[in-house]
Amino acid sequence: MAFSSGGSGSGPMADINVTPLVDVMLVLLIIFMITAPMLSHKIQIDLPQPAPPPLVPPPPPPEPIRLSVLPTGSLYWNDTPVTEEGLRAQLAVIGVKPVTEQPELDIKAEKTTKYQLVAAVMADAKNAGLTKIGFVSGQ
Repeated sequence: MAFSSGGSGSGPMADINVTPLVDVMLVLLIIFMITAPMLSHKIQIDLPQPAPPPLVPPPPPPEPIRLSVLPTGSLYWNDTPVTEEGLRAQLAVIGVKPVTEQPELDIKAEKTTKYQLVAAVMADAKNAGLTKIGFVSGQ
């Protein structure tokens, strides 16, 4: 919709009304003047400081236990023959220790050893509470 001036000219008025634009710009200027100092306000926070590393090194881990499972069903605890009941007893003794003090149980099985024998040994170790169980292959 075009407005005409009251004069003799009969064309549309080409001037823009800048008063609303100036009002909006002044309001934005005031808002930025109020919020800008709040953004640069620093807050003092006391953060926790990292603890210094311990001066005493942790103790070395215990020696791993080598458990050999032969195809005949024979068990060897660190190259010493042991029965299945003896194995459960020794695993129970190790299982009551804290996890950090438990030695790793390294199970070595021959290629021809049945899986059921190895699975039974692993189940006994798990039931005794051992968490560090490994497998040794080769040789």
